[in-house]
Amino acid sequence: MRVLRVAAGAALGMCALGATPASAQFFLQSKPLAGQPVKGDEPGIIGSPLPEATPDELRAGLVWTMRAGLNVAALQCQFEPTLNTVRNYNALLVDHRDELKDSFDVLTKYFVRTGKTKKAGQTALDQFGTRIYSSYATVGAQRGFCQTANTIGADANFTPRGHFHELAEARMQEVRNSLVPFGEQRFPRNDWRDIAALHPRMDAACWNRKGEWQAKKCGPATWPATQAVGIASR
Repeated sequence: MRVLRVAAGAALGMCALGATPASAQFFLQSKPLAGQPVKGDEPGIIGSPLPEATPDELRAGLVWTMRAGLNVAALQCQFEPTLNTVRNYNALLVDHRDELKDSFDVLTKYFVRTGKTKKAGQTALDQFGTRIYSSYATVGAQRGFCQTANTIGADANFTPRGHFHELAEARMQEVRNSLVPFGEQRFPRNDWRDIAALHPRMDAACWNRKGEWQAKKCGPATWPATQAVGIASR
């Protein structure tokens, strides 16, 4: 009986562990990146500003900007399959197809309205799309961006159709925050990329016969480099 009780306890423990989602793929503790809800007219939120846009046009810009971010994640984050960025993005295109199309139509009409000609409006729309994608360029922050895109893409799968704009408004600031490099938050570490290479002058005028630095001739010594600032301490 004792063996059965131990086995049952172990099985329950395994079920409890299995029910707990992994907190991160890359870090023991990730940087909290959540931000305040946005409307779309805040600086840096949409990849390119939309002057004189109506609330509906700003909403369309947010939706299209969020879609572009998840598209970039689907392309950039395949190095970690458990993030499911490709699967999440493909599901987004199906589940929220109508809202995405409506948003693109609203943006098209906005650029036609604000452009001098229909051709100028189309050119502005193309440039808008290019700038959105460019706004997601990241190298040092790729892991944080991919993790954020993973959670947002998963939430999009459970967002009712017609309400994707609410998800975009609630979490667009989080996406922008994820483009700033942050590393492990539990244990600070040195990031040697932050250290400037400092070397003393090696000409004879700066040293005496004992190999000592001549501050009067060449100024104060500026080496060794100061302690690096770890990403986790930001």
